[in-house]
Amino acid sequence: MNMTKLSVNINKIATIRNARGSDLPSVTDAAIKLQEFGAQGITIHPRPDERHITRKDVYDLKPLVYTEFNIEGNPHRPFVDMVLDVKPEQVTLVPDADNAITSNAGWDCEKHMDFLKSVIAEFKNAGIRTSIFLDPNPQMVKFAAETGADRIELYTEAYAKQYVSNPENAIKPYVATAEEAVKYGLGINAGHDLSLDNLKYFADRIPNLLEVSIGHALISEALYMGLENTVQLYLKRLAKW
Repeated sequence: MNMTKLSVNINKIATIRNARGSDLPSVTDAAIKLQEFGAQGITIHPRPDERHITRKDVYDLKPLVYTEFNIEGNPHRPFVDMVLDVKPEQVTLVPDADNAITSNAGWDCEKHMDFLKSVIAEFKNAGIRTSIFLDPNPQMVKFAAETGADRIELYTEAYAKQYVSNPENAIKPYVATAEEAVKYGLGINAGHDLSLDNLKYFADRIPNLLEVSIGHALISEALYMGLENTVQLYLKRLAKW
């Protein structure tokens, strides 16, 4: 039975810090504490405009993340070079526009095949595990596998939206995509709008779910409940018993 790891996305900590232009709250302290509290990974998404995580943060965090460091981003050349320099455990490739508020779509792997193959080859040569952001579309999985990626990250916004009214329908395309990924030997990650409310239903039904990356909801819930308590509640949702 695979245990699903909880990777906490700390972009929001940086957003709050940057609102005041100081070093409070500290992104590095947050990463240290989150790992102490049980997080099994730290995720960041440094954007070109540095509106939350900055380039400096990426380098400051590297020696402090002893679980798994996951860097997300659109693989422009400066991003690729930074990741090759920092060598996190995992890089997650996201096709978002520079001006997107948040990631809002998965890759069309068929259309961008040559590009994805070439950047993924660079990461693999450096020993960095590569995951690509994917919509819940089983037809896309074979192209994702062809890129050479190790994993896919299921983009879960549609699930989160529909879960409230119809969990069974909401999960269907995700299960179908995950089952297809298993056939091709791809590991499965998931993220975007997963929360304490909808995570357990998802994690219990998706085969080979290796990691969930959760930021916005977890940090928001922690405002009421505290970080340690919130991380523990998430880990309980992922527990298999």
